[in-house]
Amino acid sequence: MRSLMAFSLLLLSTASVFSAEIKATSRIEAVTVYPAGAEVTRVGRLTMEGGEHVILFTDLPAQAVPGSIRVEGRATGALQIGSVDTRRVSVPRTDEAIAATERKRIEDAIDRLRDERAVLEAAVEAAQAQKALVGNLALLPTQTPSPHATASQPDWSQLFTLIGHRVAEAQKTILEAQIRMRETDRQIADLTHKLSTLAPAAEQRTEVKVFANAAGALDADLVIRYQVSTASWTPFYDARLATGTRDQAPRLQLVRRASIQQRTGENWDDVALSLSTARPNAGSAAPDIRPMTVDYAPEVARPRAAEPRGGQGGQEGASQPATAPAPTTRTHLQAGHYAAEERPATIEAQPFQAVYAIAGRVAVPSTNEMKRVQIDDIAIDPTLSVRTVPKAEAKAYLYAKLTMATGTPVLPGAVSLFRDSIFVGNGRLPLLAPGEEHELGFGVDDMVRVRHAIAEQTRGESGWVATSKTDVRNYRITVKNLHQRPIQVRVLDQIPVSQNEAIKIDLTGRTQPTRRNVDDKRGVLAWDMTLAPDEEKAVDFGYRVTWPAGRNVTYAPGS
Repeated sequence: MRSLMAFSLLLLSTASVFSAEIKATSRIEAVTVYPAGAEVTRVGRLTMEGGEHVILFTDLPAQAVPGSIRVEGRATGALQIGSVDTRRVSVPRTDEAIAATERKRIEDAIDRLRDERAVLEAAVEAAQAQKALVGNLALLPTQTPSPHATASQPDWSQLFTLIGHRVAEAQKTILEAQIRMRETDRQIADLTHKLSTLAPAAEQRTEVKVFANAAGALDADLVIRYQVSTASWTPFYDARLATGTRDQAPRLQLVRRASIQQRTGENWDDVALSLSTARPNAGSAAPDIRPMTVDYAPEVARPRAAEPRGGQGGQEGASQPATAPAPTTRTHLQAGHYAAEERPATIEAQPFQAVYAIAGRVAVPSTNEMKRVQIDDIAIDPTLSVRTVPKAEAKAYLYAKLTMATGTPVLPGAVSLFRDSIFVGNGRLPLLAPGEEHELGFGVDDMVRVRHAIAEQTRGESGWVATSKTDVRNYRITVKNLHQRPIQVRVLDQIPVSQNEAIKIDLTGRTQPTRRNVDDKRGVLAWDMTLAPDEEKAVDFGYRVTWPAGRNVTYAPGS
């Protein structure tokens, strides 16, 4: 007996140490979005007694990457986290707010229909009682009058007419009420079926089981971090150019924004949102190169000639072997009194990434809809210039050269262009490192006048015996600055490029180009100049093409 009591006490003390499984819930506290994917931080608060515990979370999305799940803890006492297990499970949906609202509406509608049906039932019962009473009146003529009765007999004809009228009215009331009752029953059945569909439906989730040991009773915050793949952010920009005046220098404001999308199966409501330039899913190592060999192509046997009819062997012709086609290779190409201002993000530059912490709390629904936020804006002192290609069109286009300041790089993205608060078009920014330069076009500059004219165009032969032919063309380009400040101008044109050593091309004219083969394009010439206010300059240039007599030449646009 003493041994049994000791064993029971041991079981009771053990039960106080090993607590039951704790089902916990968590909420999304912060999200870091990458160009492809995101890392979600959830926080679950719970109270536990001392001892060993198994804490169960079932509110992570199904697409949480298992290998990325990490659990950390903050507690009011000593807490040790042991192993963490994950698995895919089916759990009831928890759209309680939406379901409760819809359920209440349907339940109220069913109650109203049931009340209407009760009224109809009462009307049927009253009509049936009236019908029974009128039927009893119809039996009076068949009853033997009392020998002591002295009253005169009623006018039975009028009484029967009244009875028939009342019976018909009662029967009509009953039929109408029954018809309305059947329709009410159908509506109640439909709403009841719809109500049953609001029962919690199972959905796929990721279950996280945390094994923990608490030294004593404590409150704990468990932090769960995991990555999801179906989320992304894309940079885009506003470039707002103020062209300035005679006494005010031009200014350029580059506003960085981001477009965020996600369909992870969970809404990000009231979260701290950050954008990172890191690419955790872009691979961890460089690709491997396999050896490449070269060898003689295999010889293909020629088909044998057909033997003549009647030749030895009696064959009419020899069969020709089919030649397999040569294998082919495919290359895989991979905006009161005060102006409203947008709050910029906090930028943290790290060795291998930049993290933009978006101001305030943000909500991003899991519908793949675009959520647009502002990252920051950069004030830049641009250098303005004008570029014109008068051979194509007699217009000058305004360009702004910007030099990126030190800090984080500018990622590739679309840019909306505004010149003096007027939208002029769209462009695109490449990846720009700090200190790198780039030019953006801001449309036609009507304050720069361009004219293009053919000064001379002749074709003839040279030599005593017409040994060669020549084609001479000369052009005159004039550019005038109507601005109130000086401006840099670049004029672009071209001369033909010979594709044959017998065809000679000489550049002529008084104005020599500043650069040749601009942007590695053969024959493209550039003349750079600075025009003072109301100043006009001219570019006189041309070319001479010489080729052997007896041959003709053609001019073709380059590819």
